[in-house]
Amino acid sequence: MNPVLKNRLIGLAIAVLVFAADQAFKGYILHGLKLQLGQSHYLLPIFNYTLTHNYGVSLGMFTAASEAQRWALVGFTSLIAVVVTVWMLREKKLADIAALALILGGALGNIKDRYDLGYVVDFLDLHFGEWRPFLVFNVADAAITIGVLIILARSLLIREKAPEKPAETAVES
Repeated sequence: MNPVLKNRLIGLAIAVLVFAADQAFKGYILHGLKLQLGQSHYLLPIFNYTLTHNYGVSLGMFTAASEAQRWALVGFTSLIAVVVTVWMLREKKLADIAALALILGGALGNIKDRYDLGYVVDFLDLHFGEWRPFLVFNVADAAITIGVLIILARSLLIREKAPEKPAETAVES
């Protein structure tokens, strides 16, 4: 199998796995633990499941206060998912494809929530006493964040070597 095709198939598999894991965890929170909005389930001294509904996008920004805004967010995030998919299918290196796959899988998980429920189910609550370094988030959000950080790190830290030009031969006179 062509190595580039193999990398792209691995990327698609990563996106599907992220989407499936996100939806499975959300199902567990809603139907297994049956948490109610605002209710917490203790896991570790620094980590709980706390059910919240996110009507906005990243960090709760651009809250959809109406049905029209909800569907605008579904459309906008779906457009972003299409762009990420095209970008992923144009890449050749597995690290770039995997990072984009994390973003795609996460985006699809959050799009499905917003489409089905009108909001995104968030439940991962990292805290140190009363201090929370993050808002409550979900598996999709974590995957998106990790994917973006990988892309940023690779674009800032990894430089492609320019192809070497053949040495010019000096003309003797």
